[in-house]
Amino acid sequence: MRERRPPHKTRTRTRSADDAAAKRVTLPRALSKLGYCSRTQAERLIAEGRVAVDGRIVGDVSAWVDLATARISVDGVVIAAEAKIYLMLNKPRGLVTTRHDPEGRPTVYDCLREFDIPHLSPVGRLDKASEGLLLFTNDTEFAQILLDPITHVTKTYHVQIDRIMDDEAFTAMTSGIRHEGELLTATAARRLRQGDRNSWIEVELDEGRNRQIRRMLEALGTECLRLVRVAIGGLELGELPKGAVRALSDTELQGLRRRAGMERMKRN
Repeated sequence: MRERRPPHKTRTRTRSADDAAAKRVTLPRALSKLGYCSRTQAERLIAEGRVAVDGRIVGDVSAWVDLATARISVDGVVIAAEAKIYLMLNKPRGLVTTRHDPEGRPTVYDCLREFDIPHLSPVGRLDKASEGLLLFTNDTEFAQILLDPITHVTKTYHVQIDRIMDDEAFTAMTSGIRHEGELLTATAARRLRQGDRNSWIEVELDEGRNRQIRRMLEALGTECLRLVRVAIGGLELGELPKGAVRALSDTELQGLRRRAGMERMKRN
């Protein structure tokens, strides 16, 4: 009969193996994780023979490397891991969420001119007419997990509409509204305040479908006058001025990681 090893030794060995496996990635993924470029750009650099590992040119995009030990260079320059940056912007209305707009319209990057950080990308999008909280980071793994529908990180919006919405309409939003063959559902919807002819409502989503709130309101015969994202998970826009940018605090960042289950993923 085979002798059974003590449980604590087995668990330690498993964690070590998992940690080692996590450091082994494909070469394009390595360049992306180091914050040098996207995986698509990395594949092009590798195919052009511009990427070396431990002094040897590697032309195979499927090659695996160990991030803990590999010395990766591009055009002879060693690539070091880029410091991770996490910013929040109060996006003004009228800006498009892209780095370069072919139509020459103002973009959200006009608000980031003081931050000379390569590979800084928005986490999700807000359309041109929408306002409010927009995150930026060069941490691609953080962005991907935060946007993954499986994590169910809620986004909260304050929306001005052209009428007084009744309880039946709120129920429809949370039950699901079919629009152009797609079922659109809010996790929560409620009245904030109202005037004689229009009102403000609060809507929560845990998914990021294109123009989701506007399309839901359109299906209800309601016009969206303003749409402001005020929170992502527990991170609130607060009093950040329109067009202003600031870094997330460690507490805010850890709060988002918890909401997305990132700490649990690391433990597993």
